[in-house]
Amino acid sequence: MNAIEAIRQRRAVKHFDPNHRLTADELALLLDVAAQSPSSFNIQHWRLVNVVDPALRTQLREAAFDQAQVTDASLLFVVCTDIKAWEKDPQRYWVNAPKEAQDILVPWIPPFYSGKEQLQRDEAMRSVGLILQTLMIGAKAMGYDSCPMIGFDIEKVGQLVNLPADYAVGAMLVIGKGIKPAWAKPGFIPRDEMVVENHF
Repeated sequence: MNAIEAIRQRRAVKHFDPNHRLTADELALLLDVAAQSPSSFNIQHWRLVNVVDPALRTQLREAAFDQAQVTDASLLFVVCTDIKAWEKDPQRYWVNAPKEAQDILVPWIPPFYSGKEQLQRDEAMRSVGLILQTLMIGAKAMGYDSCPMIGFDIEKVGQLVNLPADYAVGAMLVIGKGIKPAWAKPGFIPRDEMVVENHF
């Protein structure tokens, strides 16, 4: 399936085959695709908690108001973000770049983020959104369905996955073999509301 069709066909599916699992090769491919996601200064703030423990999945389902996809889908990722990733050895984010790019961009990172708590969080959450979309489109292109989730007790989920300090939970994402189609697409805002030219 090409990228355009994957985007058009992707839906938030709620019903999954609980007996299906992705192969190790499929998971590796999906994670390789996810790693291609863009991020500010290539910081890659995202941290994926791949929840494979059935007991933990049951607890997370309880924290997600008993939504069945949490336990039934093949994969459950708690998509977290390291808000302070910008200050953790930033040279490593540019290790394969030409030296001239490293010399310009790496020194720019600390002054760009330092002392700007809201910007740090905003960028970290933007990274969550980017990897979520990449994972969902990648999964659809592989023939799988997905569902991004924010309908859960975020503090409880953080406790259950032992969320480190300076991290945040961005969303949960389930991926697997859908067994019931999603509703028809509910509608789109008018194009002239979606896009304005030059200014509001």
